[in-house]
Parts: sequence; C-alpha cells; structure tokens
Amino acid sequence: MERKGRTFDVLGQLGSLRRYARSLVRNADEAEDLVHDALVKAYERKASFRRDGNLRTWLLSILHNVHIDRLRQKKSLSRRHEEAAADLETALPASQDHTVRLNQVREAFFSLPEEQREALHLVAIEDLSYQEAASALGIPVGTLMSRIARARATLRSFEETASKVSHLRLIEGGGNENR
Repeated sequence: MERKGRTFDVLGQLGSLRRYARSLVRNADEAEDLVHDALVKAYERKASFRRDGNLRTWLLSILHNVHIDRLRQKKSLSRRHEEAAADLETALPASQDHTVRLNQVREAFFSLPEEQREALHLVAIEDLSYQEAASALGIPVGTLMSRIARARATLRSFEETASKVSHLRLIEGGGNENR
C-alpha cells in the first residue's frame, strides 16, 4: 500500500487496526491502548518489514501478538494473585478495630495532595531512596523531602485527632430495658 511513494504508511491502516483491536478487547479505550502498543512495536521493528510485504497484514499480526502478550501477562498476574491469596488464607483476619483503623489511615493517605502522596508512596511503600524518588518524579531532592515532611505532618495530625475522638459512644436506653 503505497501512497505518494511511502511504503511504511501506517496512518492508512489505523482504521483496520482499530476495528481489529476493538473486536479483540471489546472496549474502546483498551483497543486504543492496544493499537498504540502495536504501532510502537511496529516502529521499533520497522527495519524488519519487507518492502514488498503487505503492511496491513504485518501490522495486524503485530497487533494480534501484542494482544496475546497482554492476555498472558493478565493470566500470569492472576495466577500470582491467587497463589498469594492462598497463602493469606492461613492468616487470621484482622480485628474489626484494626480493619476500621486501616481504612481510616488509607483514607487519610488518599486525602493528601497528589504531589505529597506520590512522594510518600515512592519512599515509604516502594522503598526508593530520596534520590531515586526525586529522579522518578523529576524534581530536586529538597522538594521531595519537603513534600514528604508535609505529608507526614498531615498524617501525624490525623493520628493525633483520631486517637482523641472515639467513634463509639454509649447510648443509654429509655428505661425500657426490663420490659
């Protein structure tokens, strides 16, 4: 499919690629992601395309292979999650108080401003060094440290106020307990 002397004209194939991707995943957003990933692979492997080959067939083949790779990744991830869940079944469930407390901490964490939350997540959860986290976010180390300090201060103040406030209260009956 040559157009104006161009043999690697993927723009002319976008309609076919999108239709095929949509039929594979049955979701418009996932289909767009699939087409994008396939086009990236095609450009990376542009040198392997034979000039006398059928570009449409080649691109559809790449799209299909990307789809199969994604299915395998999902299956592998699902299997790992099932194995992890099987390991967790031997553990005792958390007490109700502990579960409520974890949900409160989680909500407090997610209520942090995004820039503080992502900085704290990279350092505290992903265990990156300050330098690595700053590099990942594209900010200076001092800015990262400031964001983490503000996030921790906010969480500490949440902790202090949450420990003072009891969510349970005693409600007295109207004297009709014996009836």
